[in-house]
Amino acid sequence: MSTHNSNTSQPSSKNIIDTAAANGSFHTLGKALEAANLSSVLKSPGPYTFFAPTDAAFEKLPKGMLENWLKPENKAELISVLKYHVLPGRASAVDVEKLTAATMMQGEKAAIRKDGEALSIAGAKITQRDIASSNGIIHAIDTVIVPTKH
Repeated sequence: MSTHNSNTSQPSSKNIIDTAAANGSFHTLGKALEAANLSSVLKSPGPYTFFAPTDAAFEKLPKGMLENWLKPENKAELISVLKYHVLPGRASAVDVEKLTAATMMQGEKAAIRKDGEALSIAGAKITQRDIASSNGIIHAIDTVIVPTKH
């Protein structure tokens, strides 16, 4: 029997954005979503599966990369990167484990790997699984994933 960090049994009345904000590990992500004007999309009915980079994931980016993305003239690139973290539909960790790739909201496929109990998407390790929200599910990841076309 496999063990998972899972709390999908507790449905949330909060949408993905509010759930992530309440978690406390996604402050930088919140700023990026606001800068890209994507918060309203992830507050809509969905459902969505959001592979959410933690604050620590953003700290791993090369120096200046996040600041560059947050500039108004780079909004299109920021939107592309953030949409690469969103999978249309609701996919629990058990659902994700069955996939080898998923087409993200941004349009590109992200590779999915399962190695023992470890699960990753586009090379980012899923560190917290199945954070339930009213319009989908969040899986925390340890790295900001960047599409090849952004």
